[in-house]
Amino acid sequence: MLQHGNEAGHPATTSRRRFLTAAAGAGAALASPALLTGCGTAQAKGGNLQFWNFYGPQRSPDPAINAQSKWFVDMVAAWNRTHKVQIDLVYVPIQTYLNGFKLPSAFATGEGPDMFLLSPGDFLRYYNGGVLADLTPHMDKAAIDDYGSALDSRKVDGKVYALPMEIEPLAMFYAQDVWEKAGLSEADIPTTWDQMLDIGDKLRTKTRAGLVFETNPGYYQNFTWYPWMWQGGGDVLDQHGEVVFDSKATRQALGLWQDAVRHGIAPRTLPAAGDVIGGFKGGNVAMWQQGIWNVSSFKAFAPEYRYGVFKLPVPTGGKYVTTLGGWSFCANAQGRNPEAAAEFCVWALGSMKDDSINRMVDWCVGAKSDVAPRASALERGAAKGGYDSEIMKKFKDEIFPGGRAEPRYPPVVYKAISDAIQGTMLAGRGVAGEAARAAQSIAAYTKSYKGASLI
Repeated sequence: MLQHGNEAGHPATTSRRRFLTAAAGAGAALASPALLTGCGTAQAKGGNLQFWNFYGPQRSPDPAINAQSKWFVDMVAAWNRTHKVQIDLVYVPIQTYLNGFKLPSAFATGEGPDMFLLSPGDFLRYYNGGVLADLTPHMDKAAIDDYGSALDSRKVDGKVYALPMEIEPLAMFYAQDVWEKAGLSEADIPTTWDQMLDIGDKLRTKTRAGLVFETNPGYYQNFTWYPWMWQGGGDVLDQHGEVVFDSKATRQALGLWQDAVRHGIAPRTLPAAGDVIGGFKGGNVAMWQQGIWNVSSFKAFAPEYRYGVFKLPVPTGGKYVTTLGGWSFCANAQGRNPEAAAEFCVWALGSMKDDSINRMVDWCVGAKSDVAPRASALERGAAKGGYDSEIMKKFKDEIFPGGRAEPRYPPVVYKAISDAIQGTMLAGRGVAGEAARAAQSIAAYTKSYKGASLI
C-alpha cells in the first residue's frame, strides 16, 4: 500500500487512501468472480508482456516519485537484458489505476495485464475470479520461509499467489512542538485509550484536531479501524470462519471512534483535505493515526519538521496489535504467458539470489520507507542503515512486531463493517445496533459464499 498524503500535490504519497476509498465504489461490480473469469490479457507491442503499475515510468518534480519510478524502470530493464520474454512497463496514472474500475474492467474485456499490483483487500476478488497465477512452482522453499507470515494472506491451500513488496504498519504520529508547548514529554506518551483521548482533548483547539482517525468510508478506513477491535480480542471471523463481529471488543472499538468525534477530540472531516504533512506543518493536527509510508513523506517535504511516533494505545485489559498493509506483485493466470509472468514476479521479489533480495532492500529503505517483508531483506536493510533513524527504528523494533496482516475480506464483508463504522462515528447511531446489523449481513453472506477461505 502506497503512501497517503496530499492527493492533489503529491500523488505518490496518496495512493493508499485514494485507492482503498475509491475501491469501495467498485465493490458491487467486483463481488462476482464471474466478471473476472474467461479473461485474457492486454495486447502489447511485439507480443511483449505488460506490467501495469502506478509508479513508472514517469517524471515528476517530486524526487520521491522519481526514485520509485526509477526502481520499477531499472527492475524491468534488468529482466529484459537477461530474458527472451520481454516486458513492457505500463504506467497507469494513479487516478485511473486506483479508482476501483480500471483493473476489473480490463480483465472483464480480455484486456487485463500480464502482471499487476494488488492489495490484500482485493486478493479474494481476483483469486476467486481465476485471475491469479500460482507462484509456488517458481519459488525455493527457502524463499517462502524467508517471507514467513508475510505470505499468509496471499496463500490458498498452501500455495502462493502474490508476493508482497513491502509491509506498512500503522502507528500514531504526533507533533512534538504542540506536545512540548502543552508541557508534555515522552513520559506522557499514552499507552491506553483513555490517556490518548485525554491528551487529544487537551491539545485540541478551534483550528487544531487533537486526534485524527480516518473519516472517509473505504477499505483504507476499515484497515485503520481493525487494530482497535483486535486489541480488545475481537474479530470479524474466528479461526473456523464463524462470524463473531458482534462482540464487546467490536462495540468498544466503534465506541472509541464515536466518542472521539462526539466530544470534538477528533474531527468529522480530515484536516488539510487529508494531506498529512500539510496538516502537521500547518498546525492543524496534534495526533494522527498513520502508517510508516509517511516517514519518507516527511523526509521529502518537511525534513526539518519535528514529529514523533508511538504504538497504538490499548483498551483496559487489551493487548497491543497494529495492522500491516502492503502491495504485492501478481501474475495473470489467463494471460498469454502465465509461466513467464509468474517467473518474473519471483525473479523480482521472491528469489534467494542477491539481486532479488537487494531489490527489496532498495525499495523499502531507498525509494520508500517500509518494513521489508522478507527476513533477509530486513536484515540487509538494517545493516545498510535503513532503520537507524529514531522513527524507522521504532517502527521496526516496537511497532511492527505486534502487527497483523490486513484482512482479505471481499466487498460484501468490507461494506458491512464500513457501514457500521460510518454509522456510529459520523451518524451517531448506537454501537450495539450497528455491530449486530453488520454481523447479520456478514453471516448471511458467508452462508452462500463459495471461494477461498476468508481468513
